[in-house]
Amino acid sequence: MDKYTACVWPRLEPFMIGVLPATPPSKFSMHYLRKMASYVRTRDGCFPRLGWHMWRHIACGKLQLAEELAWLYFETFDLLMPCSAEQRLEWAEALSQSHSPKELDRQRCKLSVNTLQFLLFLYLQQLNRISLRTSLIGEEWPSPRSRSPSSSSERETKISSQNKNWDDQAHLTFIQTHLAELLELLVEPGQLSSSGQVLRDSQLTSEAIESLSLLLEGSVTHIHTVHPIHKLLSRSALQTQAGFSKLSRTYSLQQFQGFLHQALCLNPFGVSTFSQSGKKLAWSMQVEGTLKKAKIFRNTHMAPPGSRLVLMSHVCKQTLAKDSEKLNDANIKLHRCSEAFIYLLSPLRSVTLDKCRNSTVVLGPVGTSVHIQSCENVRVVCVAGHLTIGGSFHCTIHALTPTRPLLLPGNVSLTLGPFHTHYPTLEDHMASVGLAVVPNLWDQPLLFGAEGSTSVAGCYHIQPPSEFYPLVIPFQMEGDNCEFPWDLPADYQKAVEGREKAIEDWQKTVKEAHLNKVQRRQFQVLVEQKFHEWLLETGQRQELDSLLPSALTSSTSLDHWPSSHASNSGLNVLKDQPPEQAMGQAPTVY
Repeated sequence: MDKYTACVWPRLEPFMIGVLPATPPSKFSMHYLRKMASYVRTRDGCFPRLGWHMWRHIACGKLQLAEELAWLYFETFDLLMPCSAEQRLEWAEALSQSHSPKELDRQRCKLSVNTLQFLLFLYLQQLNRISLRTSLIGEEWPSPRSRSPSSSSERETKISSQNKNWDDQAHLTFIQTHLAELLELLVEPGQLSSSGQVLRDSQLTSEAIESLSLLLEGSVTHIHTVHPIHKLLSRSALQTQAGFSKLSRTYSLQQFQGFLHQALCLNPFGVSTFSQSGKKLAWSMQVEGTLKKAKIFRNTHMAPPGSRLVLMSHVCKQTLAKDSEKLNDANIKLHRCSEAFIYLLSPLRSVTLDKCRNSTVVLGPVGTSVHIQSCENVRVVCVAGHLTIGGSFHCTIHALTPTRPLLLPGNVSLTLGPFHTHYPTLEDHMASVGLAVVPNLWDQPLLFGAEGSTSVAGCYHIQPPSEFYPLVIPFQMEGDNCEFPWDLPADYQKAVEGREKAIEDWQKTVKEAHLNKVQRRQFQVLVEQKFHEWLLETGQRQELDSLLPSALTSSTSLDHWPSSHASNSGLNVLKDQPPEQAMGQAPTVY
């Protein structure tokens, strides 16, 4: 028996971040990808790096995709790749200086990706493909409903609400089921038969094995260090098992495939495992009895980069806040949270909101993607590399993003507004994940439908400036930044200044009324009465109650409360309200 035995598993991020949570174009089938694999090896500018110019030619000319859809997949793959924050910021600066479509295209043409890994990435999009034989209720054969004219849209909506991006068992099954085709994409054209089939004695080059590190990583038994697949195979004993030939410096395709089938296992850092073995995460505000059903787990104490996960499930009627290194560069999932106010003010890797409702979520900068699926009446405030929304109703998203927000099928009555808050370390956090204030495409959504066609245009609207109110985070934090690090769009800035002027006029009017002491006291009582009535009518009372110091049960870096925090926090939160409630912001009579 060999001294070493390998355990190999699917990496999490290519599935969680790289796979779009929608049905892929039919042209991403193996038939067309096999043609593309042969094509790119015989054309200049395609191999070993594929540039945007040639990918656009293949996608639009050969696969008949729209150019905006071709760019979506290209930039999504690039977002997944390891890249320093400095490089991301330089790229953002270059894009912000492109003032015409021609200049923008010239800049995009400077971008290239690893050809073999990009082929694997395109194949991976089939993870969320749904069979035409599966109806909305899981019937074996299509129901009458599925034969309706809207059946395609309904299937798309089901995909966006039931995707497998966080399902590590589905990742393993996908790799096991499609391993032969994945490896076929990496075989050189000369080792294919005239009909395009893989020959029995085909070989895989070291470059092909290295490209597999996009999908696979692992460790050796009794050694806990995690390595990408090509580095794992640097051990001679494992090379022998995998069919490596020292003479040709290649791997036997048949033997390598057999090696992987034996070595493949469930990711030890996935949700299936860490929800049982992971640690619970302490939060700054927890009211006794409200979190009995809540599950908040993390594996950040043990997982390698790229596998750091935090799962928050069934958090209801509670305000939770965290700015901690335990969240840094973590992939976060909020699942079935209801009537909650959640603040995750750390630099994050990715965030998914799944089946949440009636909640507010404020995020620190997210280096890759924020995905909102099957949510209702949720407000999300984020700075993110990419934003995706599918199957959600009456949600409001205040975003700062350098890419076009992707609206998947099934959305109803979405509101898109500019990012409208700040906290003292926001700029530092943005720089650490490579996000800049420009370009900002929050108001230029891309509607994604079946085969990449336009979805329902009426599913969203841009928030009118008359309904825009900055959000003040109701915590004191350490840091230097005490104002917005960028200018709001002109119309929104004008609306904010108009309300500030109204408050100043109100204060001036009260002061010039020259009320005596008794009158001031009576007026104060009246203002406070109206203020508390408004709190009850709007439901804001719940959020204020959850911010009371008596609710604190543990200490975090957010817990720097002033002695008068109970009253001040209410005023801070209420700055995100219409001017007719402005008296509620400052109930003290001057």
